[in-house]
Amino acid sequence: MKFSQHLRSVAEPIWAAQLTHPFVVGLGDGTLPERKFKYYILQDALFLTDLAQLFGVAATKAPDAASTSRFTKLAEDTLVVERSLHETYGKRWKLTSQQMVRVPMAPTNYAYTRHLLHIAQNGSVLDATVVALPCAWIYCVVGQHLLRKGKPPKSHPYRDWLLLYASPEFAEVGEWMREKVDAWTEKASEEEKARLEQAFINSSRYEWMFWEMAWNEESWPV
Repeated sequence: MKFSQHLRSVAEPIWAAQLTHPFVVGLGDGTLPERKFKYYILQDALFLTDLAQLFGVAATKAPDAASTSRFTKLAEDTLVVERSLHETYGKRWKLTSQQMVRVPMAPTNYAYTRHLLHIAQNGSVLDATVVALPCAWIYCVVGQHLLRKGKPPKSHPYRDWLLLYASPEFAEVGEWMREKVDAWTEKASEEEKARLEQAFINSSRYEWMFWEMAWNEESWPV
């Protein structure tokens, strides 16, 4: 079994729980209250800024020019392609991009992004790739799961979101990251693999918590 497949198998209960989370279910069938989706989009816009920073860090640690170039492109695409989706929704709510980024980062979002950046900055390119892998992989799984019966109608309020994350182009990002993880772990020690597994599991937990955060419209208690 490839190491990426092993990671998926140990995190499977966490991933399965995401597909039945009320936020994800409502996102798929269009019943999710727009207020909760707006909260999610504004928090995700903040998240993407730090995710792009992670890819930038990975680019500086990559062992070859091709990987450096790809991580650099991922950082750019994270800010350009995915952020354009957020700005499309922002225009619907009459929010400028500047207004969107001034929203306070929620506790779970803050904790997740600190987790990602800490491991990326203090570890290797492999650490950075593994800790970010659940984000790319889970969104692909969720998008494809929600569109398993076909594309949503044009009247679906979250059609653009669903089409982006169920797209072959987005799936390719996760595929490339898994290829790198499998190649770079061929000579990894058992101790290193155990560390990587824990990082992957914790990122998977934070992905579930991100849906939960948006569903509850989490805020700082004090």
